Amino acid sequence: MSETVGSRKGLGMGRHAPLIGISILGMFLAILNQTVLNVVIPRLMTDFAVSANTAQWLLTGYMLVNGVLIPISAYMMETIGTRKLFIIAMSLFTIGSLLCGVAGSFSVMMMGRIVQAMGAGVIVPLVTNVVLFVFPPELRGRGMGILGVGMIFAPAVGPTLAGWVLEKYTWRLMFDGMMVMGLITVFLGILFMKDVAPKRKIPMDVLGVVLSIIGFGGILYGFSEAGPEGWSSMEVIVSLVVGGIGVFFFVIRQLSIEQPLLDFRVFKYDMFTLSTVINMIITMALYAGMFLLPIYLQTLRGFTPFESGLLLLPGALIAGLVTPISGILFDKIGPRPLAIVGLALTAATTFEFTQITLETSYSFIVMLYTVRSFAMSLLMMPIMTAGLNQLPATSNSHGNAMSNTMRQIAGSIGTALLTTVYTTNTSNHFATMTQGMNTYDTTFMQTFQGALQKFASFSGLPIDQAKEVFSSLFFGDVAKHAATMGINDAFYWATGFTLLGLLLSLFLRDVRKDKKKVSPEERKESTRNEEQEVAVS
Repeated sequence: MSETVGSRKGLGMGRHAPLIGISILGMFLAILNQTVLNVVIPRLMTDFAVSANTAQWLLTGYMLVNGVLIPISAYMMETIGTRKLFIIAMSLFTIGSLLCGVAGSFSVMMMGRIVQAMGAGVIVPLVTNVVLFVFPPELRGRGMGILGVGMIFAPAVGPTLAGWVLEKYTWRLMFDGMMVMGLITVFLGILFMKDVAPKRKIPMDVLGVVLSIIGFGGILYGFSEAGPEGWSSMEVIVSLVVGGIGVFFFVIRQLSIEQPLLDFRVFKYDMFTLSTVINMIITMALYAGMFLLPIYLQTLRGFTPFESGLLLLPGALIAGLVTPISGILFDKIGPRPLAIVGLALTAATTFEFTQITLETSYSFIVMLYTVRSFAMSLLMMPIMTAGLNQLPATSNSHGNAMSNTMRQIAGSIGTALLTTVYTTNTSNHFATMTQGMNTYDTTFMQTFQGALQKFASFSGLPIDQAKEVFSSLFFGDVAKHAATMGINDAFYWATGFTLLGLLLSLFLRDVRKDKKKVSPEERKESTRNEEQEVAVS
């Protein structure tokens, strides 16, 4: 029985439903796993008796392994094959989930997260590659729309699921559940996963792998530490410099060899380059909501993890419904109308987040986040598809590995930048608000003493005790207002990112309408691939 998809002419969802279904399930688990741990970190700190900095390595280590594997995913897909690589990746993910679920110490937990990341790191580019090969360009919008359900729905539903599990059960249940789902996915992968393109014998570029790990690992680590440590930290500076040098020599190396690990020549296609830049900008804006809203809801407003996760759920459901529809619309009208409408709505709703206060109603935030999710679901996959459609079939794996690498870096940059804006501006606002609050200011002291007398009378506490409690509450309230203003400022930056993306989206075009000029080399390569596919089938 053939294990290769074969010629792509006329293929669609109906014939390859099991292949598409199992691919999306694997991707959903990989992305879900990235988002649930944010909610669990505080509980793990208590259970394993570790500091916040130590516990943060469960996220940082996972992100680093992910980040260094994505750039070499194209090489692995071409040499190992889609089927075998999917089964290996999901098996590693399942083993990692098992280790996390039974972990009795932080070191075992860390090991489990790294093994999980080794599997999850190649799943998203691999699954995207399956869709690119199964769906021809004229139907690719709906294919990527179906893929987007898992890509957008998973990070939105993750915090809700994690909050509910923590409130009702133990955090171990989440990893146990992922292990079970991983086993099911591996079994289904053995039954239904097929190679979507012939395997090729390509020599391993060891130097390229080393430069990729140093370069992308250094940049991702540097940006991940820039938020909490500050941009002037020597650790951050060294990481970014070493990472930048590594990436520079990695690019030079890949452009100088005949069969690169990651082909940077994909950037000679204008729409692929433009869509990649827009997607990076959108990702930076998207991380504003993912990073800042939990701080606002849990730290400043006092909502539980489950309540704050529940707020994101309507948006996740809307995104899950709209993303496939946006794919169908893409096939009919192209990327530009969807991108313009989606980015205009995203800009408007992101700007509204610059106006939130400590009194903003829960229902208004739900509505705002839901509309923002609707807007994002209109544009994320269409913009990505618009660029990938321009690439020849032989560059699909490299194009989608490059696109995912750039999004990973953009997410790290966005988080670091917005963290800096939030923390710096919060400190500045607090300093400004407390500038006149000193015992030598007569007006302030009269106001403070009057409020203190009322508080002591209302609470029934002795004046000395009342003063201590009132001062704590008073300055705590000032700090909360300052932090809210810091979040507002960070959302101003996110709005700016979105408006820049909107401006660039005006230049998008539907490459399917371009007059295709095929070079003799491309025609020869295409013919050779079709002959190989038919032979394998």
